[in-house]
Amino acid sequence: MIDVLIVGGGGAGLRAAIAVAESDPSLEVAVVSKVYPMRSHTVSAEGGAAGVIGIGDTLEEHCYDTISGGDWLCDQDAVEAFVAEAPRELVQLEHWGCPWSREPDGRVAVRPFGGMKKMRTWYAADKTGFHLLHTLFQTTLKYQEIKRFDEWYVTQLIVDDGRIHGVTAIEIRTGRIEAIPARTVILATGGCGRVFPFTTNAAIKTGDGMALAYRAGAPLKDMEFVQYHPTGLPFTGILITEAARAEGGWLVNKDGYRYLQDYDLGKPTPTPRLRSMELGPRDRLSQAFVHEQHKGRTVDTPYGPVVYLDLRHLGEAKIDERIPFVRELCRSYQNLDPATDLIPVRPVVHYMMGGVHTDMDGATPIAGLFAAGETACVSINGANRLGSNSLPECLVFGRRAGTAAAEFARSHRDGESPAVRSQGDDERRRLEHLRDGTRTGERIADLRERMQHTLEGAAGIYRTGDVLAKAADTLADLRERAAEARLDDSSTAFNTELLTWLELGCMLEVAETIVACALNRRESRGAHQRTDFEARDDEEFLAHSLVHRAPDGTPSVGLLPVTITRWPPGERVYGRD
Repeated sequence: MIDVLIVGGGGAGLRAAIAVAESDPSLEVAVVSKVYPMRSHTVSAEGGAAGVIGIGDTLEEHCYDTISGGDWLCDQDAVEAFVAEAPRELVQLEHWGCPWSREPDGRVAVRPFGGMKKMRTWYAADKTGFHLLHTLFQTTLKYQEIKRFDEWYVTQLIVDDGRIHGVTAIEIRTGRIEAIPARTVILATGGCGRVFPFTTNAAIKTGDGMALAYRAGAPLKDMEFVQYHPTGLPFTGILITEAARAEGGWLVNKDGYRYLQDYDLGKPTPTPRLRSMELGPRDRLSQAFVHEQHKGRTVDTPYGPVVYLDLRHLGEAKIDERIPFVRELCRSYQNLDPATDLIPVRPVVHYMMGGVHTDMDGATPIAGLFAAGETACVSINGANRLGSNSLPECLVFGRRAGTAAAEFARSHRDGESPAVRSQGDDERRRLEHLRDGTRTGERIADLRERMQHTLEGAAGIYRTGDVLAKAADTLADLRERAAEARLDDSSTAFNTELLTWLELGCMLEVAETIVACALNRRESRGAHQRTDFEARDDEEFLAHSLVHRAPDGTPSVGLLPVTITRWPPGERVYGRD
């Protein structure tokens, strides 16, 4: 029996695996990933990782920036732990070989980032996630006790009497369906951006871990808070990192005007706004784009309205030194050179602030089930995540979840539960039936496209109650229709159609929770903006949304108080000292 089974091979999952191996070499650890770990989406993170290191910066300031940036929906005890432990994790990565960029005197280089009033974002040029994931993956190879199930897809959590007992999974290469017994399970499958049609997220980010936990009885938290990044390439959705603006890039409208100076990005500090406004929070910058569009000051393209990111004044040498990958992306996907050309950009779905409800050690309400990374909600991101907090979040809470799961496994040494065999057999029969070639319903792609456009229209940057209510009905109908979707491929090896159908089921359930939580939150806060409830309402909604799956499969939403330790709710303040 596996002691700690980790679902997901990205930054949080690999950090959790290392933590388990370090805490007790006698424990058996396994990482199950539907892609080879180095293809996990962590690899695409570009800009950097936040951690207090510079002179003149403090842990308290990082805490305050995170809490105010999250519009006071962050649990402050979790933020304080995260901020205190983030620098140690980044130094640990240095010791493992992560090639952080350096200042001429040898110090680790830091850059400014959106919503941060001090320079505290460590970076490795603009391929930070690439180097971070390589470092973690190479480190796992030192530990023989870490086993890998590459290209396996987990279809179900095995739960009996309120406790986790393992998972069922398909080996994609062969179609073999196995029940894998485990004393603990850590979900680290990333986000669910693919529920929207235009996203920076890779095709693998379909909310699998969130749906697995939700179906097993664990609640999801703060699912209405969907982060749009203000600078995605218009056709592909590929991210142009915030580091491009941190290095001095400007956002301009069709007239070449730096339009952000016309908008409230949070109460400005005495610093010159023209110097700091491009590093406002992501929710406010995305909202400003919508207002520019309504004013007719964006540029129409075949792929939607855009504004421009102007890097030309930075010069070729600085671009090649600090953000070379941005130049590579622009050349490859837009056929332009940012050293001489404007970059067309538009807001794009990027990150989920919500996820599986956990405590500070990643534990869910189901005994033995943990979660970390974007699939979890601790919550340190509140209503709007600050850029460069996500990578250290994977490290800090990946380690915490790994350590806690190891302790749980050590204290629960009983044998394999009968539920593993019985639930595994049931799941095997269900999945084999799906491959019998008798299903004649609608095509998966058509249902997925309808879901995505329903989410975009109802739960985008701005929302209204009437549209959200109609979307809830549409998604419930789509979920029923998807259960009978057409499957033409009856093969076992690399049956990607079956995999796509399973992912669609996850996405539809997650999409329903997003809409249900957005409909229930009758206020505007951070990334959740209701045009029918424009004000923030701390009296009623200074609380997390907690959504459970009802017996009939529909979402049931309640509220959970936010933990306030030192910083009472106030105005959001931005700008750089």
